Amino acid sequence: MQADLKWLDDPGIFRVGTLAAHSDHQFYKNEQELEQGKNSLAQSLNGIWKFHYSKCPSERPEDFYKSGFDSSSFDEMKVPCHIEMAGYDQIHYVNNLYPWEGKMYRRPAYTLFGSHKWEGMFSEAGYNPVGSYIREFDLEKELSGKRVVICFEGVEQAMYVWLNGAFIGYAEDSFTPSEFDLTPYIREKGNVLAVEVYKHSTAAFLEDQDFFRFFGIFRNVTLYAKPQIHVEDMWAKPVLLENGDGRLSLDLKLSMEKECQVKVEVLLQNEEGKVCLYRKLTCQGAGQAGEKAYEEIFLAMEETEIGPVRSWDNHSPCLYRLLIKLYDEKDELMEAVPYLIGFRNLEIKNKVICLNGKRLIINGVNRHEWSAESGRCIGIEEMKQDMEHILANNINAVRTCHYPDQIPWYYLCDEKGIYLMAETNLESHGSWQNPGGQDPSWNVPGDLPQWREVVLDRARNNFETFKNHTSILFWSLGNESYAGDNIEAMNAFFKEKDKSRLVHYEGVFHNRAYEDRISDVESRMYAAPERIEEYLQHNPRKPFILCEYMHDMGNSLGGMASYMDLLDKYEMYQGGFIWDFIDQALFVQDELTGKRVLRYGGDFDDRPSERSFSGNGILFADRTEKPAMQEVRYYYGLYK
Repeated sequence: MQADLKWLDDPGIFRVGTLAAHSDHQFYKNEQELEQGKNSLAQSLNGIWKFHYSKCPSERPEDFYKSGFDSSSFDEMKVPCHIEMAGYDQIHYVNNLYPWEGKMYRRPAYTLFGSHKWEGMFSEAGYNPVGSYIREFDLEKELSGKRVVICFEGVEQAMYVWLNGAFIGYAEDSFTPSEFDLTPYIREKGNVLAVEVYKHSTAAFLEDQDFFRFFGIFRNVTLYAKPQIHVEDMWAKPVLLENGDGRLSLDLKLSMEKECQVKVEVLLQNEEGKVCLYRKLTCQGAGQAGEKAYEEIFLAMEETEIGPVRSWDNHSPCLYRLLIKLYDEKDELMEAVPYLIGFRNLEIKNKVICLNGKRLIINGVNRHEWSAESGRCIGIEEMKQDMEHILANNINAVRTCHYPDQIPWYYLCDEKGIYLMAETNLESHGSWQNPGGQDPSWNVPGDLPQWREVVLDRARNNFETFKNHTSILFWSLGNESYAGDNIEAMNAFFKEKDKSRLVHYEGVFHNRAYEDRISDVESRMYAAPERIEEYLQHNPRKPFILCEYMHDMGNSLGGMASYMDLLDKYEMYQGGFIWDFIDQALFVQDELTGKRVLRYGGDFDDRPSERSFSGNGILFADRTEKPAMQEVRYYYGLYK
């Protein structure tokens, strides 16, 4: 297959040649590497790449991926990095408008008149910046001779990938991993990886979040080599019973390169290292891989009694160590897969959300990934700093507004006992709400069949990647995208796949026709305390959560007590998530004073822009706590 620029215009084409989404587990070739936490089967491609910026598709170097292409005129670009943060294109903040509003007229394909495809909207646009990346590399020794996969953890907004002149694939969904099998095209020496990244595609209609609009390769890029026998996907399902006992079942998808008998060891240990469960499983590969160079086998460990376990919650985030080992027919260890899991029980009982049998109270924040130095391109150090502020100020829950975060954040929340509302990468705010009010006539995804698969794919990516994380209590269908048949289909997907968590979505408040079909909770934004009481006093159907409240812009966050008082008056009121955690602002050198200053939306000559609306965190962008944090710490401390 050849790459086609028209895919940028088609909502029905959002992945070509990508591998299926799977669990975010780590794997190691032996026990020594497992204990050291060093994986010789992984090779980072982070670093300096060759780079060329083009204002639009017609100006891009079309043949840059071909063997023998002369890239001597290319610049250099650090990966990961936003292209704008390297000095190209326009730094631009906008909230609910689309970034092209006031400059050109666009409507999503198939809206308004049903059949209009808007061909060429992005592929032939006079302004749709393109980043052309080239990375030359040799394969490290441990990866040689094995199946090799490349993982892009985050690329905004649409990308095409080539290796050694061969087209590999295409992907959208900026905030979940996109993986490609490089095995047929990779060589030991002199590989040339070429990646073409577009700022806008039909994905732009679905990624209209309240943030700076960047593009480029902004998360890690890694090569992985798969052992001959490999865990492709795992789903550990711990269950906490009312009597305090635990049960565990396990679903595995294995791949193998040749016919052999596979022996699987499953070991579960508590925090002290005591063995709570040990099982041996076997399966036989038939050696019939078909078109693939390997065979996939599904293996299940049925639910097994463990006995008394320690439960996981915010006060005591107890985690058990699950270890899966794969052996071949000669009893040689092929792979070891560790994962930390927790036992908890989440349910709605008498219209009240209960965790481990007790009413759940959410002292939450909405958290964008952010650095004043590098935008949404952050590292583990920023994550740890955020967690320190969260724990120090009695915050117990985070909504990943409004997209999946980097993988290490979910592990950190498991470890520290932070409840997660894990949002799917979806916001189409500008397609139904504008300064003049609500106009869902061209809303996406809406009820449009052409937009159904792309949002289901985003829900699937979110679920499959993070399904093993104990900290996730809610799957969220996205943010501010109105409500329709396609979001209902997303809700149905999560309900069918996962009975252990609740599904959240706020948009049904604007379209009550879907109230019984979308969301386990009544969720609203910025409802006044009297509006909450009005709901709770009139035969409420669902427990109530404020997915956004206490908008902390300027000298805000007063009146928090009026919300916290409701927790004592109404069991079905279960708290909420402050908007938001950290200001979105960037350090620049002031042209007049020469000093480093923080600049917000609108300070970069970006239009349209909601300007300082990007600054509404309880932390400044440099992670200094605002005075408002004192209110958060005090009132959240009353309901720890």
